[in-house]
Amino acid sequence: MKKLLMGNEAIALGALRAGVQVAAGYPGTPSTEILETLVKYHREWKLARDGTRGSGPEYTGPDCASLIHAEWSVNEKSALEVAAGAAWAGARALVTMKQVGLNVASDPLMSLNYLGVQGALVVAVADDPGPISSQTEQDTRRFGLYAKIAVFDPASPEEAYTMIGDAFAFSEKYGRPVILRPTTRVCHSYAGVSLLPDPRRNPEKQNPGFEKQGGRWVIFPSLSYRSHLKIEEDLRAMAEEFSGYGANRITETAPTRDEDPEQAGPPPRRGIALGGVSRMYVKELLSSLAPVCRVLEIAGYPFPDRLAAAFLADLDEVLVLEELDPVIEDALTGLAGREHLRLRIRGKRSGDSPEAGEQTLADLEKRLRAFLDMDAGMPAAVPGPSGAEAPPLPPRPPVLCAGCPHRASFFAVKEAVRRFEGGRRKAVYSGDIGCYTLGNARPLDMVDTCLCMGAGITAAQGINRVEAALGRDTLNFAFIGDSTFFHTGIPGIVNAVYNDASIIVIILDNYTTAMTGSQSHPGVGKSIYGSPAAKISIPGVLKALGVAETLCLNPFDQPAAQEGLLSLLGKRGVRAAVFEGPCIMVSRRGTSCAVDPGRCTGCGACVKKLGCPALSLQPVPSLQPALEPGRLVCRLDPALCTGCGVCRHLCAFDAITGGEA
Repeated sequence: MKKLLMGNEAIALGALRAGVQVAAGYPGTPSTEILETLVKYHREWKLARDGTRGSGPEYTGPDCASLIHAEWSVNEKSALEVAAGAAWAGARALVTMKQVGLNVASDPLMSLNYLGVQGALVVAVADDPGPISSQTEQDTRRFGLYAKIAVFDPASPEEAYTMIGDAFAFSEKYGRPVILRPTTRVCHSYAGVSLLPDPRRNPEKQNPGFEKQGGRWVIFPSLSYRSHLKIEEDLRAMAEEFSGYGANRITETAPTRDEDPEQAGPPPRRGIALGGVSRMYVKELLSSLAPVCRVLEIAGYPFPDRLAAAFLADLDEVLVLEELDPVIEDALTGLAGREHLRLRIRGKRSGDSPEAGEQTLADLEKRLRAFLDMDAGMPAAVPGPSGAEAPPLPPRPPVLCAGCPHRASFFAVKEAVRRFEGGRRKAVYSGDIGCYTLGNARPLDMVDTCLCMGAGITAAQGINRVEAALGRDTLNFAFIGDSTFFHTGIPGIVNAVYNDASIIVIILDNYTTAMTGSQSHPGVGKSIYGSPAAKISIPGVLKALGVAETLCLNPFDQPAAQEGLLSLLGKRGVRAAVFEGPCIMVSRRGTSCAVDPGRCTGCGACVKKLGCPALSLQPVPSLQPALEPGRLVCRLDPALCTGCGVCRHLCAFDAITGGEA
């Protein structure tokens, strides 16, 4: 059976085929759909099994009998530790995250490799070259090298589907965690994937559950020393096994003498080494360019030295094409040095491949042609647009949605600061990771710092200490979202209360993890399956942690929100305001607002202060001759306006009506 699948869907189906039993993660683009797909099929499978599907069609998805639990954890560290416990109890466990999430999970992962696992554990870490939706361009292959953990690097959705099963088998064989590293284009591209039958499992093999084994799972320095020696031994065995692994291969792009003696050319003296999604791009290009060269494909770590040595034999020059870090390039250079091979290896170190960003077909073709000395006048393998070259697209920076409660919250804070003591007090706004990072854009301009998840609260404390020492009575704000509050915000609150900081924490509670597609979190009250779950009260947590004063405010009720904030600004210590308003992707407010062009003076205050994409200044329509032709008036786009009413509170001329209070 062949099915059109997104790469993340293919990874999920591959994990189900491999018998995954426990899955945990934290939503982060581009990894999010892996766990969502697991749960989607598991939910449908359970409905069919329990006979509650109704009169719908019979279930035809994968066998999900092995999956016993899946969850959105509060952060990546917690997810990995849940999976580690499951793997110590003999299960096949999966953890999903993006590359910056690996930073959060790195503490347990480093130690876990020393302890090992009883069942199997695969950590799916989605890298984001570009970056498209991340703070960094980290290369998880480097983490594998550093942590001495095997890494599988799929080049396509089809390969990701089978490779995750290989990763589980590898983890089970060596008793160690294994990383699967898809990149954005593998995660989010679609391909026709041939679904394989589930492998026959031995019914006599029973999982005994957790076995104590005399402290086997307790990490001590003496154990770590012995484990380090075993890790190095296993790495050598893994490298040898990778030399025969199917995704690591050498191919010749010219006919061999045995196949066609008359047409065969001289032995190739040039080679191309490839990794990740570049393997698929370059193979497509080579099929059109048809050069005489040798190709090495590398699909993971530990580096397959034996295979690579066979590739380098009798070559004069090698071009390495891989996204992000020169991992393969450095490995080939080191191998050539150890084997005393005389050849030139070109790539990122030599400036023959870009050091950052995604690799594209057009750029790769240009580099291949230069390396292969191919005629620049030959037709391009990648077709270009017909006719004249199109002008570049205008920049389209991301923006908060029309009706977003975060815009209203930022505006309420900004107005309260403006009104407090005549606006003479300096205010510093420390931001965080999420939709609300977009509060940095003008006209709001409400994010002065942004480092990583949870850092807004702690960075505000550091800034406050220095400002106070300089004699400046600065208002230090820390903005954080509801999901991020549970992710890494709570320790920052504890730190602020314990160390007697003076900051104002603004928690933007829009009832979801909005940035990554509206996933649930502990404050929502439902599980990853949509079933009821414990709902953790953010104000309750703040009170328990000793926050002096906490207000719950409605961002769409601007007068009340601003007055509430004003009551906090003149106080000291840790105080908080929880702005509660649903994300428009979860719940639209109501009917659109409207502008009375007869009342509108065209002052533009609503446009200039809010920056809402539903608002604009436009000439008076010619169909309204009673008004001065050509005069600018405010216009509300009914297709975008959600009726939040914030602009109505702002208008001094009562020209905006409708919406909700």
